[in-house]
Amino acid sequence: MKTAELLDKHGLQGTFFVPIKNREGSNVMSRQSLLTLARRFEIGSHTHDHYYLKNLDVRRTYYQIAEGKKQLEDMLGAEVTGFCYPGGKYRHKDVDLVRACGFRYARTTVNLCLDPGKQPFEMPTTVQFYPHERSVYVRNFVKSGHWLRRCGPLFYVMQSENWIERLYGLFDYACEHGSAFHLWGHSKQIDELQAWQELDAFFSYVSGKVALPERLTNSQLAQRAFGPAMLMDCRA
Repeated sequence: MKTAELLDKHGLQGTFFVPIKNREGSNVMSRQSLLTLARRFEIGSHTHDHYYLKNLDVRRTYYQIAEGKKQLEDMLGAEVTGFCYPGGKYRHKDVDLVRACGFRYARTTVNLCLDPGKQPFEMPTTVQFYPHERSVYVRNFVKSGHWLRRCGPLFYVMQSENWIERLYGLFDYACEHGSAFHLWGHSKQIDELQAWQELDAFFSYVSGKVALPERLTNSQLAQRAFGPAMLMDCRA
């Protein structure tokens, strides 16, 4: 709710991916909180129990995807079109299950991308709001491919040891060279880092540079990027 408050303060959009339960023991949002959040922001699914899909068999994977969507829609009384793979751990067949369960797009944790990606069920990100070591970015870069279009942002990340400076630098770089900037994070980690002031300042900076029509939810970005193709994938 604190994240939502700051986004609303600066007139920015956001998508909140939430599980029904959390196997790791973290608290999850109540139905009332979700309904309050949904009045202003998009709500997406994050499985039923926040399991890494890569570690599950097909039957359990299907349950996590399908039941997470169903119960979230029951709570909200509205369709949930977006999905995010917990931990970015998934297999290609999991992508097919996400599509088959009626979602219209899905987010991964591939970073250093300044565009929506090539297909709606594996949309990449730009950067996480977290003080990662530079080696983390290098490993993600090597593992996730698409090196040519990600090498510019990687070079930018490697120039600074300060993670907040990297954040601003990547955003400015995206404004000049990209078509999308996607920031993601976990509110619990922001709280542990005591970084709410830094997030507030960054949101203020973003709102001063991005016009209102270009402040998009994940669903709006997917629709703009993939349009009819996204709907065809959903119905296939």
